[in-house]
Amino acid sequence: AARAASDSLYTERGGKVSATLNILSVDSQSKTIVVTRNNPVPALLICGNELRSLGEESQPIGLYRGTRPVINEIPLDIGLTVIVFTDGLVHAGDRYGNKMEIDTCLQALIGNELPSATDIANSLIDHALMLDQNRPTDDISVVVLQVVRKEGDDIRRMSVRLPLSKV
Repeated sequence: AARAASDSLYTERGGKVSATLNILSVDSQSKTIVVTRNNPVPALLICGNELRSLGEESQPIGLYRGTRPVINEIPLDIGLTVIVFTDGLVHAGDRYGNKMEIDTCLQALIGNELPSATDIANSLIDHALMLDQNRPTDDISVVVLQVVRKEGDDIRRMSVRLPLSKV
């Protein structure tokens, strides 16, 4: 899918437009999370109290035909948390001489107890907005996937919030 998206963007825009692409999927058969990246910024993993970076070099889509994604498979484990984000998060605060220290923010959050996926996403975005004085210069997207212990039914749930000022 990532290669098709890249080739489609390349064909439609003649290699003059690029975009980053992150795909997170859970493979219940292999019991892994598959992280597919066409994004120069790394994906991050929280495993226990350890923060790891999936920072292998990766190219955005749309500039060249046949651009391949970087793919990592991580075994499912309760508490495993995967965080992907756009470069808008990385560059938050640049305009004001501030630097977004994503690793430091996450280390402060981890502490003794792993915060929820929602708390992690909100904390990163809130910090980025503070550094940008609530006027970000770039889009900021954060996706957090967290493996949690089964509670209740077998229904999978996902929460997405997309506020629009005008439709």
